[in-house]
Amino acid sequence: MSSHMFCGIIGRSPGMQQLFRLIDKLAQDDSSTVLIQGESGTGKELVAKAIHQYSPRSSYHFVPVNCAAIPDDLLESELFGYTKGAFTGAVSPKVGRIEYAHRGSLFLDEIGDMKPILQAKLLRVLQERQFEPVGGLKPISVDVRIIAATHCNLEQMVADGRFREDLYYRLNVVPVSIPPLRERVEDIPLLVKHFIQLIGKNKKNPLLGFDQSALRALTTQPWRGNVRELENLIQHMSILHGGSTVSYPDLPDKYRTPVSSPAASALSTSPQSAVDETRWEQSQLFSLTPPPASEEWSKGGVDFNALVNDFETQLIVHALKITQGNKKEAARLLNLKRTTLLEKIKKKELTDNWIEE
Repeated sequence: MSSHMFCGIIGRSPGMQQLFRLIDKLAQDDSSTVLIQGESGTGKELVAKAIHQYSPRSSYHFVPVNCAAIPDDLLESELFGYTKGAFTGAVSPKVGRIEYAHRGSLFLDEIGDMKPILQAKLLRVLQERQFEPVGGLKPISVDVRIIAATHCNLEQMVADGRFREDLYYRLNVVPVSIPPLRERVEDIPLLVKHFIQLIGKNKKNPLLGFDQSALRALTTQPWRGNVRELENLIQHMSILHGGSTVSYPDLPDKYRTPVSSPAASALSTSPQSAVDETRWEQSQLFSLTPPPASEEWSKGGVDFNALVNDFETQLIVHALKITQGNKKEAARLLNLKRTTLLEKIKKKELTDNWIEE
């Protein structure tokens, strides 16, 4: 197994490596309740599946329940099941998901949305390992590991009286926190490569990749939708740019507008960071044309002036591409005065056809 991938979860950042080690420890102890916390789209269900898959319970059912997606009046019967005649329409008994997960794992996603009456019934399952189906009188014993997840601050919900304190402490035996994507930007190239391969499996013209300018732009985004948002972006680019490599101008508008995190903003205020950023952007310009092959040198030398002129033209055109025709920004990248750049553009007759390279 790659050190950058654990049961389908991808990450080489310190936070994700720490998460992998914690998952491994939690899998070995298959009785403790786990509370997974993280923003929407961070992969909470993947973490829950990994804990189950590497535990002694892996040969039994992993049963997911999205507490936010099931209406309140149906969630109780979905979880606990019901007996025949428990309510109008209950013509036969139904096994609930808690019972179905017997000897396996029950994953309660978005548990913060569960109503108080169900919180009380769930607490009994955790304390007594028993429950009663809707309409039933005889308790049913169950051996199930409960893994809960939420994007809410349950501690604050307890303080506000919106979540049972006793249930919170029962769930929060081993807390697991998944870092948001914006705090592990070094994982973005790995995730991009993974999703390109995954999405391109059945495509005639799969996406070839993202160049450095495009990847750099992705690391400046807030990623409110986290990994799910990144996957959707790769799907979008695969449709529009299949068979080619995505560059900075190809990205949707929202991904071409840098939005720095507070930490990144603090770093960007230092003169050294501004110099480093400019140097990185400039480095993208100097990967255009390789030097002449050795055989060209042996044929009486090269036309130095012509080569320099051609390379200068390529630098200007590429800078204009990166900046979407913004001559002031292009001049900054090239360390030229704007008037000097304008003169060169005019002399080389690039004014109207710079985008064609």
